[in-house]
Amino acid sequence: MVSSRRWLVCGLLFAATAINYSDRQILSLIKPLLDQSLHWTNEQFGWVNAAFQGAYGVGMLAAGYGIDRFGTRLCYAAAVAWWSCAALAHSLIGSVRGFVWARIALGVGESGNFPCAVKSIAAWFPPRERALATGLFNSGSNVGAIVAPALVPWVAATWGWRAAFVICGSAGFVWVGLWLLLYRRAPGEARAAGSAAGEGREVERAIPWRRLLRYRQAWSFIVAKFLLDPAWWFFLIWLPDYFKQTRGLDLKLSWKHLVTIYALTTVLGIAGSWLSGWWIGRGWTVTRARKTAMALFAVSMLPIAFISHFGNWAAVGVLGFACAAVYAYTSNMFSTISDMFPRGSIASVFSLGGAAGCLSGMIFPVFCGRVLDASRAGGHIASGYGLLFTLCAASGLIAFGLSHWLAPRFAPIGLAGPGA
Repeated sequence: MVSSRRWLVCGLLFAATAINYSDRQILSLIKPLLDQSLHWTNEQFGWVNAAFQGAYGVGMLAAGYGIDRFGTRLCYAAAVAWWSCAALAHSLIGSVRGFVWARIALGVGESGNFPCAVKSIAAWFPPRERALATGLFNSGSNVGAIVAPALVPWVAATWGWRAAFVICGSAGFVWVGLWLLLYRRAPGEARAAGSAAGEGREVERAIPWRRLLRYRQAWSFIVAKFLLDPAWWFFLIWLPDYFKQTRGLDLKLSWKHLVTIYALTTVLGIAGSWLSGWWIGRGWTVTRARKTAMALFAVSMLPIAFISHFGNWAAVGVLGFACAAVYAYTSNMFSTISDMFPRGSIASVFSLGGAAGCLSGMIFPVFCGRVLDASRAGGHIASGYGLLFTLCAASGLIAFGLSHWLAPRFAPIGLAGPGA
């Protein structure tokens, strides 16, 4: 019974994440249409996305605090309802400033998704299953990224771009009803899921933020999120424009390439998320399994530095592997929080790292916009994208090296102590 309930929970988390990413990706998919009506620059588009990231980061700090104290059931429902209203509001806007405010509202709501999901996974799944469960719910991001390129162009062509926000925004309210109906946090079942793996050490206690920031283990997650999140957001935000500007493929042609990239990301990312759990099941320590997997994924990001040397479909394969590598690295990285911290502080640690990722996610889109505007003015837009892909390629190895230095072992902090 416990096993079936926890996989039902995972399915609900998957659905929320799919809706989450569908809502946030619409803007990048309709950018060519908005370019014609708003006449904005790449830098202005970058600032619109930066507004989302800033609100997402601030909202995540508040979300982590609230979730650790008030629980996931009501907080998750409130978050999805909020971001669904924000997505619907996009359909009423016709200016750059309006999109800035709409993205701020969307970011505040969506900030609750991952802290709620990661805390739910930690409550219901034993350590050897957490990376896989995280990978499965996180695959909703790729399903959303697959569905959106396939659906949004058709909807925009048939009913206009505003209809895309209405349809995707409405889906969130259906999810809220199902969540409140089906999800019941049963402490006895949560303890049973933990005791199946001998997890009596995990107590529901919250560590104050000022103490959390004294742990090198917390900083290992914060630093990795700061470095890896810009690469993931770059893949989500700029790939439609990349195919149009450098390969002459507008959305009517490039949607097949985008769908293939995110389909590869989903399949390979789930396989990568499963890998560390498989090694743990074969007797490897949690530290050895997670670090081996993350090192492998970091190396797998390197080929995108040479993206300009590949044809269209070869580039799709390289990008699919790189996106899957970021995805699988992130799934394992999420699991390290519950490897090291008590359950009562998981959402807080995640939120601190998420806020760091949002800070870099604010800076990088604006930087991307300036680089691309400058390279376009010089007639070398491909070189601008080449620089950005190189930075993303290097981010994985840098993140792995710094996080390994900060947390050589994924041991419970009660055994290691601050600064260890």
